[in-house]
Amino acid sequence: GRKNKMIGRQFKRSLQVGSCLNQMLVLQRQQRAFASFQKAVLKPLPYPINGLEPVISQQLMEFHYGKHHQTYVNNLNGLLEQAAGALESGDHQKYVDLSQGIKFNGGGHLNHEFFWDNLAPTSNGGGQLPKEGSPLAKAVAASFGSFEKLIAHFSANTAAVQGSGWGWLALNKTSGELEFHTTANQDRLSDKGAHLVPLMTIDIWEHAYYIDYQNVRPNFMKEIWKIVNWSKVEERFAAAH
Repeated sequence: GRKNKMIGRQFKRSLQVGSCLNQMLVLQRQQRAFASFQKAVLKPLPYPINGLEPVISQQLMEFHYGKHHQTYVNNLNGLLEQAAGALESGDHQKYVDLSQGIKFNGGGHLNHEFFWDNLAPTSNGGGQLPKEGSPLAKAVAASFGSFEKLIAHFSANTAAVQGSGWGWLALNKTSGELEFHTTANQDRLSDKGAHLVPLMTIDIWEHAYYIDYQNVRPNFMKEIWKIVNWSKVEERFAAAH
């Protein structure tokens, strides 16, 4: 009887050791799987954090870029790590359940990254419209009539977005025309089709303007054009052809 008890204890210990080893192997596989992903990072702004003043204050940028955008990056990386583990272990249900969070936080990260790049300080070209006769100027004239009409249409319809979202200027590669679109929450313009190439976006979430403009969205939309980096928009337009 004593011998059987000893064998039983040894068997239990071996099971425990085996379980620990198995957990370690699973963890190592998950870490290797996540290592295959390139982690999202919060890129440095292409201008000083106070460079967009007085249109956007340093305080607002510290919250919007330094906290909100950083949170999207952190959440995305955490979800990607979980998704890598789910794929490695064959837990397809968990992977699918994570996909909505990845889409939301991934959209939040990529939309903001695109947004920061199409802004510039007034001292560095912000607000300066493309030269008359340039390819982008011709496209704007053909699709909207003029930059003034484009800005008026963009401003009114972006300010009218219900809840949170984004306003976009896009090139429709099928028709060759410029178009205005909105997306809700952190949806990407690409959700509407691969034929739409984003050229510029404006964030209309409350965190994008509330510290400086409170609840008066139209005032934010009026001022934001003073820091739009039209050179970047032209660069994107040229690359889309």
